Amino acid sequence: MSKNIWILNHYAVSPDMSGGTRHYDLGRDLIRRDHKVTIFASGFDHNTKKYIKVHPKERYKIEDYSGVRFVWINTIPYYGNDWRRILNMISYGIRVLSVCRGIEKPDVIIGSSVHPFAVLAAWWLARRYKTRFIFEVRDLWPQTAVEMGAIKTTGIPARILYAWEKFMYKKAEKIIVLMPNAKDYIEKCGIDPQKIVWIPNGVDIEQFDKNNRFDLASEAAKAFKKYKNKFKVVYTGAHGPANGLETVIEAAYLLAKKSTNIQFFLIGDGPEKKKLIKKVQEKNIDNITFLDPVPKSQVAGVLYQSDLLLHCLKKLEVLKYGMSPNKIYDYLSSRKPIIMSVQAFKNNIVQEAKAGITVEPENPEALAKGIVKIQEMALEERQKLGANGRAYVEKYHNTRVLANILEKIL
Repeated sequence: MSKNIWILNHYAVSPDMSGGTRHYDLGRDLIRRDHKVTIFASGFDHNTKKYIKVHPKERYKIEDYSGVRFVWINTIPYYGNDWRRILNMISYGIRVLSVCRGIEKPDVIIGSSVHPFAVLAAWWLARRYKTRFIFEVRDLWPQTAVEMGAIKTTGIPARILYAWEKFMYKKAEKIIVLMPNAKDYIEKCGIDPQKIVWIPNGVDIEQFDKNNRFDLASEAAKAFKKYKNKFKVVYTGAHGPANGLETVIEAAYLLAKKSTNIQFFLIGDGPEKKKLIKKVQEKNIDNITFLDPVPKSQVAGVLYQSDLLLHCLKKLEVLKYGMSPNKIYDYLSSRKPIIMSVQAFKNNIVQEAKAGITVEPENPEALAKGIVKIQEMALEERQKLGANGRAYVEKYHNTRVLANILEKIL
């Protein structure tokens, strides 16, 4: 039976933007199955800190991407990780309640975290329309913030967020988790495990292959051409506190002193980027190139030009519940070897896929040695790692496979 599905995700992006397109990809697949999908997202972009999808004076704007309807909401702008960002979150939660009026009544509403206001708004709208409410947990919040030291376990913000978290778990008909072992955490909150469904991130293989042309006029193409004779180590994604890019800089510094033929490309944006650039300049490191984020539709083209792909995170206890990073599935799809500098407690995706090697996180020496190890492999061996990764992602993380799971609970 056809369903009208609303997805409330403050940070959802369309394919012409940079970032993970989880809900767009799933939405396209659901539309093929005769469902309707509307995504409510912020028109003020989290990465660039600019109004990309709405004019500052517009309340909202509606766009269609391959049948997936995006409702872009004008939210309060912010330019740092301070109280203005909280206002931005609150404004999304409040404004989505009025913006959705006039759109045909949904059969099911999915509220996607990180922040609580999108999920609260989804629950409230489900009550208003007397329809089903599903809670999608993209990050264990506030547990991740506590373990990163952003808030204290016993502090008032954490207590409020823990209460919100448990309330949402109880009110949701189903709970979608992205991390394979998040179920263990949620069960400890007294929640029936039958409510919990694992739907990890993935990649639309068909679209990935269609978009594998390299834009020769792009900033990335010019940078790659400049270092065409170098072994290119590429990182794409957020430059934030949890991403551990300081370790990459230190590893690059060690390799530069050995005069290795390696060039690092850090592609993306985030609150730590300026600090990282300053550190590179102070240490006079010349084997790192910082590049702006690229739209999702151009990611495949960039990855295909690389020699080695890099995924790194700081040591975080919350990773014991697993991980499901968007970038890793794009990496696997590109048929390139991967080095992972992450404390993977249970689901070591690169190891499971036999697509590369894992080194200790926050250890520049280990990372440098790992990169050299893959660089010195025979081309056929690197190609074998890439082929393994591609086969793994096609089998387990193709969007069509994940959409089957989602459709069953709808």
